[in-house]
Amino acid sequence: MRGCIDIWYNLCTMRTLIKIIKQHITWRRQLIKLAKSDLIKTYSGSALGWAWAIIKPAVTIFVLWFAFDIGLRIGGTVSTGHPFILWLIAGLIPWFYMDEMLLQGANALRRYNYLVTKMRFPIATIPTFVGISKLYVHIFLMVIVILFFLGYGYKPDIYLLQLPLYMLCMYFFFLAWAQFASILTCMSKDFYNLIGAATQALFWLSGILYDVKSMVVPEVVRILLLLNPITFISSGYRNVLIYKVWIWDEKEELMYFGIILFVMASLALWAYRKLYKEIPDVL
Repeated sequence: MRGCIDIWYNLCTMRTLIKIIKQHITWRRQLIKLAKSDLIKTYSGSALGWAWAIIKPAVTIFVLWFAFDIGLRIGGTVSTGHPFILWLIAGLIPWFYMDEMLLQGANALRRYNYLVTKMRFPIATIPTFVGISKLYVHIFLMVIVILFFLGYGYKPDIYLLQLPLYMLCMYFFFLAWAQFASILTCMSKDFYNLIGAATQALFWLSGILYDVKSMVVPEVVRILLLLNPITFISSGYRNVLIYKVWIWDEKEELMYFGIILFVMASLALWAYRKLYKEIPDVL
């Protein structure tokens, strides 16, 4: 009996995945247009406009650099000889994308509720174009980061070829997150408030401002830190720009990320299959 239930569940999950993929293929052109529209909507209405895409990250980086390098004097150079500011930027830039997807990805369906209630737009595609919109900004920031490294005398090398791979890992994980969280946010505003409260904790508990591998902690704590996808992505960017390590050399971290990505995608499919019919009524 249990075997039959498992088979039925797997079939339903596969059908849900195929349905979502078909929706994305059918609406692919609209997704690109809506991603551009979301980008414009984000920065319109303010005097500085697009400049905020640079100002906000720049202010955060400056404050953290000043606190650690000037105030606490624990910056200087890292083991590779890179200045602390470069090490900080390499791991912090992906956080800005992840931070926005944690909150705005979770709020995607509520923000674009009219697409669901008035136009009957496919629910599963809304977090997708929100994620693409944020990815445009992230790519723009990464171009600036590479130019910043050039200014310090560090030229792009062959390791930079794996940067798009880490971007895709980041995008697909937070796409799955947004699919899952946006549905639950529609069902309960408390869930969204919980995400807002947990975001800062995630920042400090992830390997953004420290190297998880060099920490002297119990093995259980180390594994929990490595299971954090934010740690994997932030460390991956530093492996590309600072440490010069290939992604396949980080077998343990890659395995942990694969497990978490699978779990997150499974939760997203489960939430969609169970609740998507109720979303228009809730909104």
